[in-house]
Amino acid sequence: MLGLLGSGYAVEGHMVPANDRNSATFDPGFDMGDGHMVPTRRKPGRRALLDGNFARRKLPLRETEYCIWDTELAGFGLRVRPTGNYYWFVRLRHRCKHRRITLGRSDELAAELARAQARRLLAEVALDGLPKRAVVKATPILSDFVDTYWDDLSRVWKASTTKRNWNAWKTVIAPAFGAMRVADILPADIHRWRDDCAGTREGLFNRALPVLAALLKYAEALRLRRKGSNPCRGMPRYKREPKERYLTPTEYRRIGAALREQEAAYPAQVALTRLLLFTGARVGEILNLRWEWVQPPRLLLPDSKTGAKTIWLNSQALEVLEGIERHEDTSLVFPNRARTRPLNFDNWWLPFRARCALPDVRVHDLRHSFASTAIMDNVPLATIGRLLGHVLPETTAKYAHLSDDVIGDAADRIAGSLAQAIGLRP
Repeated sequence: MLGLLGSGYAVEGHMVPANDRNSATFDPGFDMGDGHMVPTRRKPGRRALLDGNFARRKLPLRETEYCIWDTELAGFGLRVRPTGNYYWFVRLRHRCKHRRITLGRSDELAAELARAQARRLLAEVALDGLPKRAVVKATPILSDFVDTYWDDLSRVWKASTTKRNWNAWKTVIAPAFGAMRVADILPADIHRWRDDCAGTREGLFNRALPVLAALLKYAEALRLRRKGSNPCRGMPRYKREPKERYLTPTEYRRIGAALREQEAAYPAQVALTRLLLFTGARVGEILNLRWEWVQPPRLLLPDSKTGAKTIWLNSQALEVLEGIERHEDTSLVFPNRARTRPLNFDNWWLPFRARCALPDVRVHDLRHSFASTAIMDNVPLATIGRLLGHVLPETTAKYAHLSDDVIGDAADRIAGSLAQAIGLRP
């Protein structure tokens, strides 16, 4: 039963004795002072337990709106308007300013939800100024982020770099980390990945690790990871035996004989192989060679693995170039039959090396053998580095052990001559 009792307001099931602190005539008020919200006495008001049953009651209307305050949650109330609409609201004081925030109409917002919203707002005010945990927004998964990385950075890569990085991503990185969020990849995950690659995919891991490290470094630059959190930092690569293979004089003779046999049927491939032997150039540098870059006594390459490069031509290399047929419809020195791109050298090299009984010799080993021959002829390492186009001296330093062998042999020859001179050896 609903009725008015003096200045109080009574609802059946909700009314408590008048003038009591829990009665409908008690209004706590809100006095923040210099701190946060503190309920205090103020002018008489109406109080009740504001729940769904109460909000569904037909409350008396007045010419002006009035408020009913909750008996449990200070600041939570129900506003009754002359139009007959009821509105949940919360009254709070933040930084010396009173605010009354409407939460919604009682017939559209359940009492429990309104109370929860009011409690959350009051808690936010009470905690204002206290240290907060940084809000970390969800980061994209790596398979989505790689598109951003590729679009932003691949424009400055060489075609070979793009191909190599994409193969590393597709074959090794994506299966292991593609579904993980960028910020969730930890050093422990990298260690597990390294262990999974042990034995069968160690080389793939070594090539893919710097690609993943660059991906996560770019994520740091975009603030998708905490700065300095790259889990690839300090991760050791697998130690692998070097693949350098040096041709012996006997093997050189076998290659020379096989080239003479193949010259009539495959003149371009034979000429290309001889240029590789005589210059120590990389196979890609000779395959993509154009006639306008041939400026004896040198080849002036506008681009290579290490940027613009000069390849010095000796008399044998010049003789090879003079014997190559030129084509009017292409500037390539070694075009394919359609004259649209360089010829496919691998298709010829694989059966050729088998013909020479050298199944383990790679095309790049011709470059290593050029350097080893120079070492045997006492050419200084610095000069060899210039001939090979090395930017850093450390790159040429890997041939230093060959130089030590030459010095050791020279020391043995000198000692033998001295021993013979003093009569220790006949």
